[in-house]
Order: sequence, then structure tokens, then C-alpha cells
Amino acid sequence: MLFEDDYLAIIHKPAGILVSGNHFKTIANALIQNLKQSTLEDATQPQPVHRLDFPTTGILLVGKTSSSIRALNKLFEDRAIKKTYYAVTIGKMKPEGSITTEVDGKPCKSNYKVHQTVPSERFGYLNLVELEPFTGRRHQLRKHLSDLGNPILGDKDYGIESLILNGKGLYLHAYSLKFVHPFTKEEMYLKDDFTLNFKKIFNTLEVGEIN
Repeated sequence: MLFEDDYLAIIHKPAGILVSGNHFKTIANALIQNLKQSTLEDATQPQPVHRLDFPTTGILLVGKTSSSIRALNKLFEDRAIKKTYYAVTIGKMKPEGSITTEVDGKPCKSNYKVHQTVPSERFGYLNLVELEPFTGRRHQLRKHLSDLGNPILGDKDYGIESLILNGKGLYLHAYSLKFVHPFTKEEMYLKDDFTLNFKKIFNTLEVGEIN
């Protein structure tokens, strides 16, 4: 748990669990047992207000009341919530840039910035890349990095077949959320620490070094 009040919660999503859907084991189904019941009149079953892919780890925003779920959805629609991701990518990259290739026939944009690069015998180079999506298309970051020629390590769907890393998961982490709380008007800036698989590659990695 990263944050919780009567209106909303911000939690860590582990890899290998669906956020929601027609499955018993989902984040949505687990929320009732793991969050405090809201004391507000329009309290409802807690509900994630955005998605993270099945293999992606990181920060997830949850509404706990009907009005909060509506307000948070509106913030996402208005692009008033800044999401930052980190990925480990394969190959040599420019220090920073924008990717604007279409996803599912729709225009979209992601900015990237390389924070660290380490040599790799198998992959040539591995990069710690900060990512900021400006749109929210399905698999946008994964597709954009693949289009750039620098797929995410462990990406079985959009990676280079000879460089697929089996059994280690996808190296994509939803790191932070920044927004104004729709009810308390507090400036919210929450971070979810890097997972162990990131730290094993970049052994000097500490949260204080980023942002």
C-alpha cells in the first residue's frame, strides 16, 4: 500500500496478475479484502481506474467511492494525471527522444530518456529508460520501443525472437503517478520502488537517484 484515504488508494501491482476481468485472481477482486472500507455515503466496491498489462509491475490508482471513480476517470480523460514508467530496453539508444508511430491505427506519443546503460554479452547493451506516455493505447510503450528497434527485455509479444528472455518476466515498471487529489486538492506524487529484477541489472540503482 502506497497511499489510502476514504476516496482512493494507490497500490503496488505485482507481475503476473490481471487488473480486472473474468478471472478469480485479479487485483479488482483482491481489493475488498486489502483496503479499508470508505466511511463516505457513496462508498462502493473499490475499482481500479486504469490498467496495467498482465506482466507489468508498478503503481495502480483505485477509486473507493462512486464520485471518486468518476472524478479519477475524468482526470485520466483530461490527461491531468502524469504517469511515468521505467523499462529495460535492448540495444544502443539515443539519450532521449519522442516516439510517434501509430498504435492500432491511431496517433499516439511517448517520450523517453535513457538514465543508465550497461554492456551485455548477450544483448549488446541494456538501458534503463524513463518513459512518459501522452496517450493510453493498448501496449503503447511496448509497441513504441519495438518500433524504435529497442524492445523491452522479456517482451515475448514485441521482442526480437532471438533475444527473447524466457522465465524472467517483462522489464516494464509503472514507477510514479502525479496529480491533484480531486477532493482534498492535495498535490499527489507517489512512487513505487523498482523491483528486484531491475536492481540486479543496474546494481547502483536507488530510487533517490531517479527524479
